[in-house]
This record gives sequence, C-alpha cells and structure tokens, in this order.
Amino acid sequence: MQRTIVLIKPDGLQRGLVGEIMHRFERKGLKLIGIKMIRLTDEILENWYVHHKDKDFFKDLKSFMEWTPVVAMVWEGLDAITAVRKIVGITKAREAEAGSIRGDFGMSGSQNIIHASDSEESAQKEMGLIFNVDEIFEYQSATECLIYSDDEVKN
Repeated sequence: MQRTIVLIKPDGLQRGLVGEIMHRFERKGLKLIGIKMIRLTDEILENWYVHHKDKDFFKDLKSFMEWTPVVAMVWEGLDAITAVRKIVGITKAREAEAGSIRGDFGMSGSQNIIHASDSEESAQKEMGLIFNVDEIFEYQSATECLIYSDDEVKN
C-alpha cells in the first residue's frame, strides 16, 4: 500500500473544512494512519518548500503557512498519491474540477485549502518533516475487504 501526506492549510482550518476534507478521503476508501495538528516552523517550511526558496512569493507563502496551525494527515491505499491528488484538484482552485476539494471550496492559486504530496519521494520527505515513526500507525481496517479485491491486495 502506498502512503501520502495531506496538509489542511490555514485557510481550510479557518473555514471549518477539516471534517469535510477528511470525509472525502474516507469515502474514497483511503485509510487514515496518522494525524496531528501542528504549527509549521521556519525550519520545516524551508525544507518543505526548498524548490520555492528563491521565488518572489516564498516569503508570503511562509507567512501564510505559519498563520495558524495546520492539520497534517497520512493516508494509505493502493495508488494513494494519485487518488488523493484527484480528490484535491489542481493547484489553481478556481480552475479545479467541480467535485474536487479545491474545485468545490477554493478560488485562489495560493490560498488553495490543501496540500497533497505529488510523488512517493515527496511523500516520504514530507512525512519525515512532520511525523515521528511512532505517530504513523499500521492496523487492519475492518472495511479493507470491502474496498479492495483479494487480487489487488496480494500484489
């Protein structure tokens, strides 16, 4: 099973969308294996957004992400990264498809409610920045047999 990280950004938290967002991932059949509320530090943000460090908007991005705590979650499932990114929608929220989180709740490219890992490499890095090993749980979900066929979970 693949793991991915999701952050509900300050605007999603302030707008009271945490429950709705979690519900969408649960309805899809993804399994929540880690969750915490955290205030992102300069150190975490410098590492998280290292690819944006030299861009004009980096200072504003950091300020926005430090505004309030965020809700960090680790989700697990077959092709979890792709599934989560479809549920989240494209970055520029006003252009995101209806039915996606950003498409239903956002209008901005920067204040776009949620972050989702874009690759296994990013997911591993991001999980390491936020979660300790003992904060991610392995357990058998009572509904997994209803989510996946036997063939899918054996591979």
